[in-house]
Amino acid sequence: MTDAQAPVDESMTTTPLPPAHNAHGALVKKLSALVVGMFAFGFALVPLYDLLCDITGLNGKTGGKYEYDAAALMPDKSRLIQVSFVTNANEGMPWSFESEKGGVRVHPGELKAVNFIVRNPTDKVMVGQAVPSLVPFNAAQYFHKTECFCFESQILQPGEEMVMPMRFIVDRDLPKNVQSISLSYALYDITERSDIALLSKELVESRAAANTNSKIDTNDSTALEPSGNG
Repeated sequence: MTDAQAPVDESMTTTPLPPAHNAHGALVKKLSALVVGMFAFGFALVPLYDLLCDITGLNGKTGGKYEYDAAALMPDKSRLIQVSFVTNANEGMPWSFESEKGGVRVHPGELKAVNFIVRNPTDKVMVGQAVPSLVPFNAAQYFHKTECFCFESQILQPGEEMVMPMRFIVDRDLPKNVQSISLSYALYDITERSDIALLSKELVESRAAANTNSKIDTNDSTALEPSGNG
């Protein structure tokens, strides 16, 4: 007579666990996907941020060329705004870069001109690009540049020095609590990613067109000392 088989307690059975390396592999895949997603999201934010800056003036970004009617200019003689200039050559950019005047005082609604001086001390042709920013941020939308070297790349031959004009108008609607503005330029070396031949042609045409414009006196007894990286 055989012994009856003891009943099996199903609660005591266990389900085999997957190998540890399988679990780790799944975790790595999930983390990798998360990193890629965050990276892509970061890139997507860049144009959105730039668009926001262009619309609101956030972070002191200034707009492009401002079109105006000279006959319609009506300076507000009751106010004087101090506009200061700060220049910096970015790391790796060997050019000297400074403003002819450290600052000027202007009436809102008045067209003003200031010169900036740049020099290439190297023995090679180089291309530079100036990027402006302005504080206080809420004044950016009231600062209008009618002409600026920052609108296009600048090409300098070895040892060449150039005077670059910038003309601007501080809007009459500038908030009353804003009495001073600081305009900064950061100068970057973009030689390696530039088509020098094409830029040279465009620059010649641009300078020829600029020379036909009426000149504006940049002399100002209220000007401050030059400021820049020398």
